[in-house]
Amino acid sequence: MMRVRIVAMSIAWLAISPSVISAQDLSTYRDFQLGMSLAAVARQAGITSEARVLHQRPELIQELMWQPPRGLGPPPSGDSARKLLFSFYNGELFRIVINYDWDKTEGLTVEDMVEAVSATYGQAMLPTLPATPILALSKVYVDSDRIMAHWEDAQSSVDLFQPAYAPTFGLIVFSKRLDALAQSASVEAVRLDAQDAPKRAIDRKQKQEDEDHARQQKARLVNKAIFRP
Repeated sequence: MMRVRIVAMSIAWLAISPSVISAQDLSTYRDFQLGMSLAAVARQAGITSEARVLHQRPELIQELMWQPPRGLGPPPSGDSARKLLFSFYNGELFRIVINYDWDKTEGLTVEDMVEAVSATYGQAMLPTLPATPILALSKVYVDSDRIMAHWEDAQSSVDLFQPAYAPTFGLIVFSKRLDALAQSASVEAVRLDAQDAPKRAIDRKQKQEDEDHARQQKARLVNKAIFRP
């Protein structure tokens, strides 16, 4: 069962240049646009595998993983991104999580990464307090992953983070509205699953007993015809 965490960012941000931030389109990452359908994302990325279903009720929450082709030579060959995780709420893309390759970010400082990301999304909003832990919908993160810089407008948000498990960086691009709906639906899904757990256990036991009985009956018919004492 997926461990669900509610996004709770109780941290003060220093806005360096809000007018620059608002001028950027924070709803895109490369050729992917928040709100795209699952089919459109899969087609754009060339993903042929089935989406992983996290929850089916009360709303459908799905994930698609994409790993860009890796270059055979030394940097800068290949893509800087190691993998992208696309999350969907009722078929709409609401979050993109990008994990970058260690060898493509080796030696880069937080300031270097902020500068690179700001070239796309405008001037960053930097934390005035120690970096806050990421609290995420999926098991993509652990509590010690840290947000290092932030971009946002009325509809979308972008976070630069450092994973706890590797000396590299990642990026989260998400729709505020759809992410909030997905978070709420995931909490309710966990509640419903816990509520129905006893019945599911009984149903599984009954199903196993029925299968065992059917197998024994089939074996009885065969063995009764050929058994000789």
